[in-house]
Formats: sequence, C-alpha cells, structure tokens
Amino acid sequence: MAMARLHPSFSLLAFCFLCSVAGVFSATFTLVNQCSYTVWPGILSGAGTPQLSTTGFPLNPGQSTSVSVPAGWSGRLWGRTLCSQDPTTGKFTCITGDCGSGTLECAGGAAPPATLAEFTLNGAGGLDFYDVSLVDGYNLPMLVVPQGGSGGNCTTAGCVSDLNGGCPSELKVMSSSGSVACKSACEAFGDPQYCCSGAYGNPQTCQPTSYSEYFKSACPRAYSYAYDDGTSTFTCASADYIISFCPTPAASKKSAGSETAGAGGVSLFTSGSDSLILGRRWRLIITSFAITLLLLLLVTLRHF
Repeated sequence: MAMARLHPSFSLLAFCFLCSVAGVFSATFTLVNQCSYTVWPGILSGAGTPQLSTTGFPLNPGQSTSVSVPAGWSGRLWGRTLCSQDPTTGKFTCITGDCGSGTLECAGGAAPPATLAEFTLNGAGGLDFYDVSLVDGYNLPMLVVPQGGSGGNCTTAGCVSDLNGGCPSELKVMSSSGSVACKSACEAFGDPQYCCSGAYGNPQTCQPTSYSEYFKSACPRAYSYAYDDGTSTFTCASADYIISFCPTPAASKKSAGSETAGAGGVSLFTSGSDSLILGRRWRLIITSFAITLLLLLLVTLRHF
C-alpha cells in the first residue's frame, strides 16, 4: 500500500519551523555602558562573515543593548568616545575609536588607539575564541564576560584599569579634557621591535617591551603585544557574552557565582535580555529536542 503524501502546507510549516529554530544557534552580545559618559560602540565583521544588524550606535551611561550574532561569526567591537556631529556638514566623528565612516554606523575598523574585543564563534573544536586587545592601544576599560557557556575556560577577559592618566607621556593622546587614549609603541614610534614586523615578525624575536609591560601589568587578561597569546586568548562554548565598558574589577565567571559592576550600581545582569540567563547551551538543547519531536511527527504521519 502506498504511503500517504504529506500535505504541502504541513511540509511548508515544518520547513518554516526548522528555519526559525536555526536562528537559536546564534549568540547574544549585550553591550553595557557603565561609564559616566556616552560611548558609541562600533562593530566590524570579519571577512566572509555576515554583517550584524547594527554597526554603530550611542550607548548612554547606565544603558545596555543586545545584538544577535549568527553562528560562526568573527569580528571585533570597540567603544568610540568624545563623538560629535558637525552642524554644517552632518559628518559624525569621534576623538577616539573613530571608524572613518562619517556616520553613526561603521563601515570599517577603529582608528588606533582603541581597546578592542575580538571574537571567533564556533571555531576549532566548536569553541568560541575571544580576547580583549590593547595591541592597537587603549582608549577605555572593557570586559568580556561569558554567560551560560561550557567547555574551554569561559574566563572573563579584558581590562578594568583606566590607563589614560598614567600613560607614558610619549604615548598619550591629548584633548582639551586631558589624556583620552594611550597609543601603542608601534603606532607612536613605528619601530619593528614594537610592531613585531621584519626581523621581529615571530614569537622568538618579538618579546615584551617596557611599553607592552605597562599595559600587561595593569591588564593581565588583555593582549599587550602581537604574540601575547598564552595569557590573553580565552575559549568557551555555547555562551552569550556581556561586553562592558568601564566595569569595576570582577573575577572570572568560574571563580565567582555572580558578577556585578559599574558606575551608578549598574549590574552586569541588568542587560535587558533574559536570554542571557538561559544561555546558548540550554537553547541548543531545547532546539535539538524540538527538532527531534518534529522529525518523529513527520515519520509517524508518513505511515498513516
């Protein structure tokens, strides 16, 4: 006896369901501004990965916003500061972290010096790789805090120290309000030993310098120079991430049951996104269970 054919509308419904749950495999980045001033985050997607729904926006003190990030995404995020729009030309510029687009949204990367959060999601072994880099200099404190993850070390990465005030004078970026950023020695001097280029273009010859040690001693969980991988790159699996500007010191998630931080008593968990508590790992489990039930239903119907 021939098996009954599935009704086209049911097949379409099943297809739409599978498409919708596929989106659950993405991560959520929640950006939190705990600074006493406005920060304008910028986002740049890596080559071959999709652009996110936004690439630049204002974040007022105490404010947070969440951005959905597709599986396999790689790219970087940073905070722009001291931004303004020219009343005559309408051109939007920032004194630190400017992305050169002339608009609120970014079409390129941050002009150094800028503190960078870098991500590769679902990389080797299904792990997320993330770090906070001061290789291109520093403009504000930043932490990356994994939420609901498993595997890897799932450690908080970043820098909670304000380095602008104590920045060596030859590296300081000055404005009318004082020191607003701290250059890398590579940008300041262009010397191969600071840029890890030429004869210094490998881990054996490019070693820490007094300048990179300034960054490393203040921010041990951030990249201080190009080959600072051993203590600066972290991994996690199936996690969401909180990217916090101007946080107060916080331990890694593995060594602390909860983490709060911030100017004005803003908690890292007041993100406006309840999905952070659930985490990608549990969403994946729920999604897998739903897909299994759907497949079982399809098999059952094909036998009637």
